[in-house]
Amino acid sequence: MTTPAVTTPAATAPATDAGQLGVGWAFPPEAVTDRRFEWRWGAALVRQSILIILDTEPGERIMRPDFGCGLRRYLMEPNTPATRAAIAGEIETALRAWEPRIVVGTVDVTATGDPSTVLVSISYTLIRDQSIDTVQAAVLVGATSGSPVT
Repeated sequence: MTTPAVTTPAATAPATDAGQLGVGWAFPPEAVTDRRFEWRWGAALVRQSILIILDTEPGERIMRPDFGCGLRRYLMEPNTPATRAAIAGEIETALRAWEPRIVVGTVDVTATGDPSTVLVSISYTLIRDQSIDTVQAAVLVGATSGSPVT
């Protein structure tokens, strides 16, 4: 078994976008072509970071025990307006605490046709260039197992 090469993405990352918003490994890290890791930069890295925050439970990261959103606590909660409002509040609080490259605009949590799933839509502004973007994710509620963010 060969070890993937860790290379710098400098040759492929646009200088302005990467310089403003950062460069990092794509998550989950995996070797793609030529046994090299895939890289993300700019707005794509910010979107990835938002999804990681949503999918991380506080206490999962030993060196940052407060990091994350804590959406797993809603896995057994009913899909009601109160639960959806609580989810929106948790997401907004977590993003304000853990993603300094954005200003959170709106967090909409809406019911879907599946009573065990809600759709989260997060609108945000990138601080560096004032561009507006949106991330959507399905979150499980009232389910019995699995990752809360799909």
